[in-house]
This record gives sequence, C-alpha cells and structure tokens, in this order.
Amino acid sequence: MTTFTVWKYDDPERAEQAEGILRDAESDGLVTLHDTAVVTWPAGAARPTTRHHHQDTARGAGWGALWGFFFGVLFFVPFLGAAAGAALGAGAKAMAGLGIREDDVERIRAAVTEGTSALFAVTEAGDLDRLGERLHGLGGALVDTNLTDAERRNLLEVVD
Repeated sequence: MTTFTVWKYDDPERAEQAEGILRDAESDGLVTLHDTAVVTWPAGAARPTTRHHHQDTARGAGWGALWGFFFGVLFFVPFLGAAAGAALGAGAKAMAGLGIREDDVERIRAAVTEGTSALFAVTEAGDLDRLGERLHGLGGALVDTNLTDAERRNLLEVVD
C-alpha cells in the first residue's frame, strides 16, 4: 500500500534527522521510499525553505516539480492575496487527485509554521511497528493517508 505521510516537528532541524532515520530504515528493508522532501522554517524567517533530493535524476525532476507545486500551494500562494484564491482552489483540487485532501493541506498549512520543520514522504510496504520504534520520540504524524490504487497511479504518472 502506498502512503503519503507528513511528520511535523517543533524544531527546525528535526525533520532532517527523521529523514535520515527513514532512509536508514529503507536500507534495512523496512520501507520502500518513493520520495521525501523536508521543509525547514527557522524562527525569524519570513518563509520556509524546502529541500528535495532524489537519487534518480529523471524521476527526481518529476518529484521536484510535484513538491514545488505542493509547497507553492501550501506556503506561498496564501501570501499572494485574494487574487490567488482561484489558484489555491485549483491547487487543492489537483492535489486531491493525488490522494492529498484539502483538509490535509489546511492542517499542514496551520501546523508547519515559523520555528518548525516537517518531513513529507511517499512510501510503500512499510513495517509500521518497526518504523514507529525508530521514529519514536521525534514527533507525531500530522497527515497519514493511504492512497487508493487510482491515486497511486495518478501520483506515479505525474512524477514519471
């Protein structure tokens, strides 16, 4: 089963640490990572910074475009004012087709604020008990969505 998960941390550096743990878990066969992205929003910064790194350059470009669109909808469109309202609605609808609901977008937007960080991951076939043990104490999942087969196909078509 393919899962879209967002973990939010009350420390701007914690998501980087969690991503390392998740990548180690993949190396140990506990999960398959389709991709991850990290949002860091240090105290005093006007906007968050985002980072995405993918091993496969061709697929990485697709994932980068997807994350860029998603983070634009999350963090940058709301600052543009009323004229951007239509773009925000269109963005939320596009994300829904990929299994990311409008209420998920709103929950992430409200929670990931100055002084926090978040790890975004699209995973498959995870051993949730063992992953939970490794990530225990770092912070909880903010959004955890199991994608339908159609949503999975849509998501993977976008990045291929």
